[in-house]
Amino acid sequence: MLRAPFLTALLLPVIAPAASAPPPSENPLLAPSPLEYAYPPFDRIRDEHFGAAFEQGMAEQLREVEAMLSAPAAPTFANTLVALERSGETLSRARSVFFNLAGAHGNERTRALERQLAPRLAAHADAIRLDPRLFARVDGLFAVRAQLGLDPESLRLLEKSHADLVRAGARLAEPEKARLRALNAEISSLQTTFTQNVLKEVNGSLVWVDRAEELDGLTAAEVAAAAELARAEGRPGAWALRLLNTSGQPVLASLRNRALRERIHQASLARGSRGGE
Repeated sequence: MLRAPFLTALLLPVIAPAASAPPPSENPLLAPSPLEYAYPPFDRIRDEHFGAAFEQGMAEQLREVEAMLSAPAAPTFANTLVALERSGETLSRARSVFFNLAGAHGNERTRALERQLAPRLAAHADAIRLDPRLFARVDGLFAVRAQLGLDPESLRLLEKSHADLVRAGARLAEPEKARLRALNAEISSLQTTFTQNVLKEVNGSLVWVDRAEELDGLTAAEVAAAAELARAEGRPGAWALRLLNTSGQPVLASLRNRALRERIHQASLARGSRGGE
């Protein structure tokens, strides 16, 4: 059973609020986007919106799941699997925007929030996945799945949800679940630190160019971007090429200067071996 102290710990506002956090009515992450295909309104989303959105999103999903688990009606596909799938809309919206934005255009504030969120989100997921009441409902439906008359998509959802809960530890005894919760929190924090260190290593592996003719083959926009990056790094008048975290560097297909291509290739191979974090 999901015990009250654990629920209370999850609902506490431990994510440090921004000094100038806007009121909920001005937070675009707390309501569905009015844009076509529900695209996020990036022109209105600011860093200080995310902490509140995650806090409200986790609290909402716990209430939604608790309402489903406490309902007196017998478990059905609709009141269990569909209800679970539909829970956490605010949290899902905040996660999808935040982690895409943090990966593509992060800053120190988003990276700090990412580190703060990692164990919280792990604990939140475990609070749902390791609740024996949820597994009892899903396991009961799984046992009679052939008699439920489900279409192939619904049957697949039931089977996958059951397998996911088992793999998440739903069949473990309580002491083992407690150990698993601690491991999941530790792993999530370590994974976040590792991912941020990899990004730091890639961003620090710039290839510097001092002569414009070496950039022959790049478009004018690519040359301008390299000059802008160099200015941002404190070297106006030079050009900087940032490596991508891929097995190959796409810029190698365009550059005509063999020596520069070799430098980029060597720098790419050397990623992660410079003695950094």
